Amino acid sequence: MVKVAANKKRLRILVSNDDGIDAPGLYALVQELRRIGSVFAVAPDKQQSAIGHAITMNYPLRAKEFKKDGVFFGYAVEGTPADSVKLAVKALLKEKPDLLVSGVNHGANTAISIIYSGTVSAATEGTILGIPSIAVSLTTYGPADFRYAARFARKLALIVARKGLPEGTLLNVNVPAIPEDEIRGVVVTRQGRAIWNDVFELRRDPANKEYYWLTGALEDSDTGLHFDQAAVRNQYVSVTPIHYDLTDYPMLETMKRWGIHKLK
Repeated sequence: MVKVAANKKRLRILVSNDDGIDAPGLYALVQELRRIGSVFAVAPDKQQSAIGHAITMNYPLRAKEFKKDGVFFGYAVEGTPADSVKLAVKALLKEKPDLLVSGVNHGANTAISIIYSGTVSAATEGTILGIPSIAVSLTTYGPADFRYAARFARKLALIVARKGLPEGTLLNVNVPAIPEDEIRGVVVTRQGRAIWNDVFELRRDPANKEYYWLTGALEDSDTGLHFDQAAVRNQYVSVTPIHYDLTDYPMLETMKRWGIHKLK
């Protein structure tokens, strides 16, 4: 179990995202988390949504000081969310953070979207580095008020600091984009089974050359509140424990009876 020392007076919190260092969701999160600890923001210098867990290997990785209203706010990294977390922990920070919170993402990260999400990948990288980590998303791509999601993240961060998380496990949080007084509660959920029905629209550029534009819709048939997407659809905050161990353990036991070890 990975948790913060019981006698810790003030938390050291690393904050990142995939929407970029100047994203309003990140700013709201930093403002809330400053109430419970020292916050260090390291995030991509530009939008990196759906980048997954990509890391930069064949190009220089640059980090520049980023100021907000003339005051130092954090570091903008010319790389991915996972790059940002790696660089922060291994090079920019003097001490290892007690917690990592990624978000608040502008858009849902439920069901299959977890696989693509840079927001979740930033938290996953924190988990790989042994830091209790949380990913937080607000489920809208339109105009957004991030304040409630940021407050919820602060409250959950305090619980995680006290209770800890199992090694290799992080929390993925999705907050419905509705007024706070319409939130019906909080549900601990599993990853949903909804998938994207991808459509590639054939278009033409001003030079009359063909290109494709990815569109589509999420196909969601989950009904019980124990699924993340269904919980959000029913106006509940969804909190899902996930991990990066992709082993299919039942299939592992089945395959032991296949005789594959004889295939030499």
